[in-house]
Amino acid sequence: MKKYFVFIAMATLLTACGKPALTIGVMRDNLDTTANPTENFYQYACGGWMKNNPLKPEYSRFGSFDELGQRNLEQVNGLIQDLAAQNYAHGSVEQKIGDLYNLVMDTTRRDSLSVMPAYKSIEPLQEITSKEDLLRYLGTSLECGLWAMYVDADAMNSSMNILNECQAGFGLGEKEYYFDQDEHTTMIRQEYKKHIAKMFELFGYLDGDLASEVVMRLETRLAGAALNNVELRDPVANYNKMSIDELQAMVPELDWRTYFDLGGMHTDSINVGQIAHLKEAGRMWQEESLEDLKTLFIWQIIDGSAAYLSQDVFMENFHFYGQILSGTPEPKPLWKRATSMVNGTLGEAVGQMYVQKYFPEENKQRMLALVKNLQASLGERIQALDWMSDTTKAKALEKLNAITIKIGYPDTWRDYTKLDIDPTLSLYENVLRASKFEQEYSLSYLDKPVDKTKWYMTPQTVNAYYNPSSNEICFPAGILQYPFFDMSADDAFNYGAIGVVIGHEMTHGFDDQGCQFDKDGNLNNWWTAEDKAAFDARTKVMENYFNGIEVAPGVHANGAFTLGENIADHGGLQISFQAFHTLMQSGKAQLAKDENFTPEQRFFLSYANVWAGNIRDEEVLRRTKSDPHSLGKWRVNGALPHIAAWYEAWGVDETSPMFVPEEQRVHIW
Repeated sequence: MKKYFVFIAMATLLTACGKPALTIGVMRDNLDTTANPTENFYQYACGGWMKNNPLKPEYSRFGSFDELGQRNLEQVNGLIQDLAAQNYAHGSVEQKIGDLYNLVMDTTRRDSLSVMPAYKSIEPLQEITSKEDLLRYLGTSLECGLWAMYVDADAMNSSMNILNECQAGFGLGEKEYYFDQDEHTTMIRQEYKKHIAKMFELFGYLDGDLASEVVMRLETRLAGAALNNVELRDPVANYNKMSIDELQAMVPELDWRTYFDLGGMHTDSINVGQIAHLKEAGRMWQEESLEDLKTLFIWQIIDGSAAYLSQDVFMENFHFYGQILSGTPEPKPLWKRATSMVNGTLGEAVGQMYVQKYFPEENKQRMLALVKNLQASLGERIQALDWMSDTTKAKALEKLNAITIKIGYPDTWRDYTKLDIDPTLSLYENVLRASKFEQEYSLSYLDKPVDKTKWYMTPQTVNAYYNPSSNEICFPAGILQYPFFDMSADDAFNYGAIGVVIGHEMTHGFDDQGCQFDKDGNLNNWWTAEDKAAFDARTKVMENYFNGIEVAPGVHANGAFTLGENIADHGGLQISFQAFHTLMQSGKAQLAKDENFTPEQRFFLSYANVWAGNIRDEEVLRRTKSDPHSLGKWRVNGALPHIAAWYEAWGVDETSPMFVPEEQRVHIW
């Protein structure tokens, strides 16, 4: 059993004032004291945790972040199981939660139904004899397509929602998987083709190899016209608002009015995210045969339904996406998959129960105080910048002061009345009902004012976010627990952990993407040309630094792709440490007594412990292509060498392999 790294008092002892004694928060077991913190700080701070938490077969990566997620999942599962064991009136939220959970848990029924639930969608597709009818099918289908549509705030008019289009249609997600020629990526392509063929055969098709060739050719064509993950980060390049008539003229191969009307997308304008991809989709529609297009769409239905069908289909799906792509030996236990599905479908209904039981009001109040201090710290840092003019500083401070703060849970809970979970239907049919419910919910906002009270994460989520279009930061109740937040721990711990997370999200408003949005969330330049050039030069230092990090033999981090998250980590560390240092100077800091580490050292230990984790080699390669965050190790060993306070706290000098000369360090916020 782990215990707090405390030497003079246990958390249960009382101080003279009658309150529990503060702990230092940092756990002794997390450390590897055989390592030198000035040579490999990540190993020193997290090596004990990594040794004590070897990867279980169900995980491709498991860190302290995931450990908290698992605890939350166990708590949520307890709430759900209580409902699943009882009978409730049909239509009640309790019935929906319980029946959906039981549908996932009933593998015997799914095995007896085999692939038939998905075949109900495939059969009418197979019977189509014209591209006109195929377009009508796409207009009403939630399961296939060459692009994706969604409703979100208009980037140039953030108070109103607009229909957005984005690239889709290629199953491997990142275009690099279709074109990179290194040995690992080539192997992924070969295994993907085998997987497609096998899945077609499991669905009763006689020539899976032929279908696989067609799918791979069409997906590669779509991927070839798609933007890569770095290009997708440019909000200006991905904003192309136009009328439906202009869309029709740009991509004349499809009847867009018919498509939109069938899908309930009644609007006169749209933002086309990636024009080249959509134009290629139009050319494909005209040039490719009806049968080949149908084969691609059948594959998309097969691929999308696999997780909800019989065990043989599920396991083949897991074999590729879990074992081959991520190196995960075994799927997660069924109860975890069932709980996650209920979370994903009825998230706020579950969240309402979760916060009632697990989120005390005092946690919210302490978080509000932390956020206020972090805002003040960022404001001070902006005012002190020597590379930014007063004109731009004034705009930056306006944006900072306009940030909306959401903590714990929404004030108004979502209504799930129109979602009908029917236990007499198959799991997959209920999944389609849930998808339709989500689509109608999203479309209900089309061309209407943005709901500023809406949350984009459920309260039980272990994460946080910054939304540039609403200029808001959100910290769900799920993340406000150890190792991020601990009511019994001192300020050194909480500023190093959740404090940096708060600063991280605030900094997203001022990273290379967020800085292009103004205080109202509009894509609108508020910089002078000279200041923006200075900012870009400073972010280039960070991009180049991370490009030089070798994450696997011969494989380097993508500094351009991870730039926004790296800027946010850097800003979060700077902002939170300054807020903590100011609090200590004022004499108001709540600090535990510790004979081993200074408060400054504990700040950096608690930060590092947030990113403690183990990861499989395959997952390192996958995330390097697909994840805008740096790997956990490099969120520590890559970020800290640019923080002057870390050098001072740990006595790091030029003899350290982690040392970066002052003139080569990142200096932004």
